[in-house]
Amino acid sequence: MGTVFSFVVRSEPSLAVHQALTEAVAWLHRVDEVFSPFRTDSQISRLGRGELTVGQCDDEVAEVLDLCRAAARASGGWFTFTPGGRLDPSAMVKGWAVERASQILCEAGARHHCVNGGGDIQARGEAGPGRPWSIGVAHPFQPGELVTAVSGRDLAVATSGSAERGHHIVDPHSGRPATGLASITLVGRNLTEVDAMATAAFAMGDEAREWIRTLDGIEAFACTADARVWWTPGFAEHGLVPANG
Repeated sequence: MGTVFSFVVRSEPSLAVHQALTEAVAWLHRVDEVFSPFRTDSQISRLGRGELTVGQCDDEVAEVLDLCRAAARASGGWFTFTPGGRLDPSAMVKGWAVERASQILCEAGARHHCVNGGGDIQARGEAGPGRPWSIGVAHPFQPGELVTAVSGRDLAVATSGSAERGHHIVDPHSGRPATGLASITLVGRNLTEVDAMATAAFAMGDEAREWIRTLDGIEAFACTADARVWWTPGFAEHGLVPANG
């Protein structure tokens, strides 16, 4: 998927957990084979060219497309899986794939772990006995520095921004790159939802501040293009730490 994935497992090692790690890695490779818009032989590329129907694809393709449609409705059209008229559900796929990999580990008995897919994180349980996970958020203007940190148990964290890949998120209403925010980090419980809503929120720009308040169980921290910061009221209330706040 064009990024780095990592696993941190704090549960007791066992054969089942080792097998689950192998299965989770294989799952991520399979997701890339099926959904990569950069591979001409992927099912999603062939579907976009009209060489396959949804019914001829793996069942997960229909599942992801349904999730994309739901995200588009929930965001008032700010989430899109057809940027520039081309089928590309990448904004949904990574968070969905990471959450599924985390579920594979949970079902094998690894109740305390963290799966990181290019900075989008699904954390389960604790980092250690009585110790919550602590996740730093990269500063969009100061490489190597953190702009904030997130602390908690059983949480999902997703950041959308332009620092690493440039202005790659499109405003679906104008067709132009979204430039109002430098980055926005959303925190919730399920990475599938959190990652998709982070993409929609970045496309919205400052309008996302009020919209996120309508989302149950999701909080946000944002850096604007002119280096201001804002966060939703529940960000601090849930044990999350705004930088310099």
